[in-house]
Amino acid sequence: MLRTERAVSAAAAGHLAMLLFSALVAGSFSLGALVANEISPLALSGARFVIATVLVGGLLALRGQFRAESLLAAARAPWRYALLGGIYGLYFVLMFEGLKTAPPVSMAAVFTLTPLASAGLAFLLLRQLTSLRVALALLIGALGALQVIFRADLSLLLAFAPGRGEGVFFVACVTYAAYAPLAARLSRGEGTLMFSFFVLLGASVMLLLAGAADLSATPWRHLPAIVWVTLIYTSVAATAVTVVLLQFASLRLPASKVMAYTYLLPSWVILWEVALGQALPAALVFAGVGLSVLALGLLLRAR
Repeated sequence: MLRTERAVSAAAAGHLAMLLFSALVAGSFSLGALVANEISPLALSGARFVIATVLVGGLLALRGQFRAESLLAAARAPWRYALLGGIYGLYFVLMFEGLKTAPPVSMAAVFTLTPLASAGLAFLLLRQLTSLRVALALLIGALGALQVIFRADLSLLLAFAPGRGEGVFFVACVTYAAYAPLAARLSRGEGTLMFSFFVLLGASVMLLLAGAADLSATPWRHLPAIVWVTLIYTSVAATAVTVVLLQFASLRLPASKVMAYTYLLPSWVILWEVALGQALPAALVFAGVGLSVLALGLLLRAR
């Protein structure tokens, strides 16, 4: 009985972590669209991961967790962090690259494929089977997300024509879908914060190597203020915090449930857009928000 209660508590914590994760990541879309053509995606992503690594490393130092035995235990098989960090970093680079040419509506449409891709990869990597309830929740969530994305306007859906930006972002989404099942597969009992630090460190190294030219060519002193706002937000909230939340949830929930929270992103983006001065969408759009909430309700009850 006690073991069951602990499992339920751990799952609930995982769901709360992903709820916060989806809200924070949505801000990257709204802010990223404003700066996509102001700075190189490699330069922005490299800087944000370095800052995030320093922040998480500083927190570990303050908590006294940088002990030799902890570092040696966490540093076993360092290729794991290069792989996971590379996935995480590549996703954000490709996201900003896609935002250069693709409208946010099209990007969000592509993103709804992520939970299904994650469920498929979870079966291949972990042999996690998706129950009928979870499959139904994923379908309802996808329908709700699409209704939000296309503003409950059938003409917008019919006019959807993916181009280069959407293609780039599709690669990003498939790559990103592999993170949750791989994180669960490659974890060897490290603490969430320590594991997240090494993933961020791996991402930083990969991005610094790949983006050295872009970083040196960026006129940092002359960038618009919105770029710095975006860099600070993405470094702290959308990288340092979200990688910890994602790792935390990946160890407590099946990969399909972890990625299902991406269906909430269009709804969160609406709130972000309103906060940034955009008008409220049509009332029918909120029916899509309701479907997304219904999908999450089914996931919460699914075993």
